[in-house]
Amino acid sequence: MDREEISALVSEAGEPAYRAKQIMDAIYRQRVETLEEISTLPLELREKLARNGVTVGAARIEKRFVSVDGTVRYLIGFGDGQSVETVWMPEGDGGEAGDGSEAGEEAESGTPGAKAQFQISGPIAALKRGAIQNPIAPPKSRGQNSGRSTICISSQVGCAVDCQFCLTALLGVKRNLTAGEIVGQVCAVLKDQHVSPPEDRINLVFMGMGEPFLNYENFTKAARLLVEGVGIAERRMTVSTAGIVPRIREFGEESIRPKLAISLNASNDVLRTRLMPLNKKWNLEMLMAAARDFPLRTREWITFEYVLLGGVNDEPENAREVAELLRGLRCKVNLIALNPGPGIDFAIPSAERVTAFQNILRDAGIPAFVRRPRGRDIYAACGQLKRTVEVATSLEPQLHVISPQQLEG
Repeated sequence: MDREEISALVSEAGEPAYRAKQIMDAIYRQRVETLEEISTLPLELREKLARNGVTVGAARIEKRFVSVDGTVRYLIGFGDGQSVETVWMPEGDGGEAGDGSEAGEEAESGTPGAKAQFQISGPIAALKRGAIQNPIAPPKSRGQNSGRSTICISSQVGCAVDCQFCLTALLGVKRNLTAGEIVGQVCAVLKDQHVSPPEDRINLVFMGMGEPFLNYENFTKAARLLVEGVGIAERRMTVSTAGIVPRIREFGEESIRPKLAISLNASNDVLRTRLMPLNKKWNLEMLMAAARDFPLRTREWITFEYVLLGGVNDEPENAREVAELLRGLRCKVNLIALNPGPGIDFAIPSAERVTAFQNILRDAGIPAFVRRPRGRDIYAACGQLKRTVEVATSLEPQLHVISPQQLEG
């Protein structure tokens, strides 16, 4: 429920209007899990709400997978037995860099060069060298958050878009998440990590499981709740779409609007249709027209995400075609070296190919950044979310699975 709906609930119960704020604060700021915990409400009101079937639908953390780089992949369950994955990145992945926002400036100031970014993706080697002594670090206390911490959340159980290089696509789509289930992921992670916006600066990306623009009403309602209830500024949120053109145009008119990222991943229609079948419905000409018409705010840039697949879409000619596609747009490009997984028949590009692609874009005047792979060893990186509870044999010694009961103990 948003503020208006909770206000109506309070009014129907014959209670004063300020009760709505008490409920909002308890759920979204204090992150209570039961009506009984809302101590600011009279016992009689809590009992009345319970009799009327009102509950606090807190998300349930079923499992945690902790990476050697500090990334945490959460398996979060819902009442119907379905689950999604949500990722906590304590130092982000550089994805906000160059987008013109405060979060982007913070990411740039703390982001190493592209080649270094690409080369830090070897957690197993780091463990063997003894470089990482304690991969399971205690959560930061309130007020110690760096400002670059990022939560990646899901909008659907599975995904219907069928990108050929993404593990989530192998699930298909089970159902949309409600606005409460989307926001519930954030509340569960914030509570687990002991951080509280707006005092602690958190970046939020709708880049987990699912296509947010195919669950548009729930996504936009969740964005409003995150701003008004949880306290995360819209300028610290980014939503990524595979290219649902009509929704891109509608999104531009929203009063509360996260920053826009578009998954490009190919430089021409033939290649993009092969990698992203969605391109048959909304091709590059239509997508670029929507991007050029998008009403950008002051200092706002569109982000284009480009997953580099070795020998497929990472040729110099591909980079030149991307530069031509984006010419004149107020945009930047995030390059993502493929994060591998079982069932994905593509190769990781070499560091040299990544750097060469980036340099061609930069020489054409297009800001290009390499997103750091986060949580590859626990299948938490971009494109790896598949509710995976098993890992490849070579990664098993580096995987730490922690149950809520173990943490409590």
